[in-house]
Amino acid sequence: MKKYIDTGKVDTRSGFGEGLAIAGREDERVLALTADLKGSLKMGAFAKAFPERFIQCGIAEANMVGVAAGLAITGKVPFIGSFAEFVTGRVYDQLRQEVAYGHTNVKIASSHAGITLGEDGATHQTMEDVALMRALPGMVVIVPCDYNQTKNATIAAAKYVGPVYLRFGRPSVPNFTPADEPFEIGKIYNLNEGKDVTIITNGHLVWPALEAAEALEAEGISAEVLNVATVKPLDEKALLESVGKTGCAVVAEEHNMTGGLGEAVAGVLAANAPAPLEFVNGKDRFGQSGTPAELLKAYGLDAPHIAEAAKKAIARKK
Repeated sequence: MKKYIDTGKVDTRSGFGEGLAIAGREDERVLALTADLKGSLKMGAFAKAFPERFIQCGIAEANMVGVAAGLAITGKVPFIGSFAEFVTGRVYDQLRQEVAYGHTNVKIASSHAGITLGEDGATHQTMEDVALMRALPGMVVIVPCDYNQTKNATIAAAKYVGPVYLRFGRPSVPNFTPADEPFEIGKIYNLNEGKDVTIITNGHLVWPALEAAEALEAEGISAEVLNVATVKPLDEKALLESVGKTGCAVVAEEHNMTGGLGEAVAGVLAANAPAPLEFVNGKDRFGQSGTPAELLKAYGLDAPHIAEAAKKAIARKK
């Protein structure tokens, strides 16, 4: 199995902050807007370097979306930043009418996503945001896995013409992807070649998926690990090639079952090449308070549960 080295745990939102600052240096059209969460979104470096391009909208997320849409229409490249719950569900009407419908060039930076937000609890956690954003026509949905990939995905989002939803989190997680690897929107990253089962994942569950693959290898099971950092558009070719080779798959995501990566994968397989498929996700539940580690274990979103699901998928192969 290919070995990855954790260069040190760091939060993905800091990767966004660095990527935003780099994008700002590369393109003077890039702007940053936030709803009183500059610190939480790690926008400080951008605001310090480009104060004239940083807009504090206050706790008025719907207005922030409208301001960003207007700026995009004038040729700017605005990034709006807030907690995932507040920049999706709270402002869904504005995102639909002012961003997606007009295909305006707005980038939605969605931090503190999933249950790993931790102790703040269900009102601030969101496990349904990917479903909401996937449903919007023309919306690109990106869920990077670590600091480096979030940084590079942010740079790529700034260059892409059209609306982008960029989802990342609060806790520090292993940083293991190449620092200088350009992010390709729409590409699946094959992190480990395997022949018995495909583990399909993204975001904070990529590292646990690699841990699960390592545990399975010790039992003589060869697992392929796909990092689906772009949920939409989905790299169907790479997905079908992998599952066609292994004959079964597991989808692991920090999101509820409805509308997430699992349903996207299931749709592709059902239409093209049905295969045994197991799911590791939040099922149909809201979040609750706890540490990230406690919540991932309680919701079954950890390496042991991924490995167990892989064995179930293999057992279902004819």
